[in-house]
Amino acid sequence: MIKAENVTFEYDRLDEEGNIESKLTAVDHLSLKIESGSFIAVLGHNGSGKSTFAKHINALLTPTDGTLWVNGMDTKDEEHLWDIRQNAGMVFQNPDNQIIGTIVEEDVGFGPENLGVPTDEIWTRVEESLDAVGMLKYRHHSPNKLSGGQKQRVAIAGVMAMHPKCIVMDEPTAMLDPHGRKSVIETAKKLNKEEGITVILITHYMEEVIEADRIFVMDDGKLVMEGTPKEVFSKVEKLKELRLDVPQATLVAHELQQRGIPLPDGILNNEELVDELCRLKSKM
Repeated sequence: MIKAENVTFEYDRLDEEGNIESKLTAVDHLSLKIESGSFIAVLGHNGSGKSTFAKHINALLTPTDGTLWVNGMDTKDEEHLWDIRQNAGMVFQNPDNQIIGTIVEEDVGFGPENLGVPTDEIWTRVEESLDAVGMLKYRHHSPNKLSGGQKQRVAIAGVMAMHPKCIVMDEPTAMLDPHGRKSVIETAKKLNKEEGITVILITHYMEEVIEADRIFVMDDGKLVMEGTPKEVFSKVEKLKELRLDVPQATLVAHELQQRGIPLPDGILNNEELVDELCRLKSKM
């Protein structure tokens, strides 16, 4: 679905008079592959380059050097710009920046309308998309009266209505309360499992990624770690060096290991931790 080959992106750093003072490398020779239908997480501290990379997938930015392909299309090829954006939809951190309609169903239909989709097909897509994110009963509501989590699900529905093969979610839960975060992540998982949509989740919340198929970790624009959640989160000390947290259960298990309790690496949730502790107790 996504292939990055030595992707580099540089920002211009301007002086007080607006002249180019220097270059800032935000993405540095990044190479990776993302398989169609997978659930991928991208982690990294602020300034690591993860959001800049996300904008490349939707061709909001194009590489200064290297190449990024989306479903076989080079993002630098302007002839395929709208095809790329139809294949890879973006969900941003603040849903208020993405919702433009005064009624939920009108907002969800805005994208396919701009793609030239026939009217009857637009309303079919609106209904299907709102139903998929659990917001169909709010179709006639004003987005302004929805909670943060509900707004974000409407934003996801708006992207879904364009029938993308991939949805990039750039810290979609950063402004939400725990309930809102949970509902949005559950929606993303549902779209991935039931609709087969490739999901690329960029987040600061480690608990959101423990069920991902694969995790990519970025630092200073570079890809520094990748693997399954168990493989990545088993490297607790390395993640600490990268100024990243780990799931709470992983941290507790690591501290118990430090005290001599023989727990396996890569424990991701409370259930796994309890099971391993019970197993150890049964051997005593």
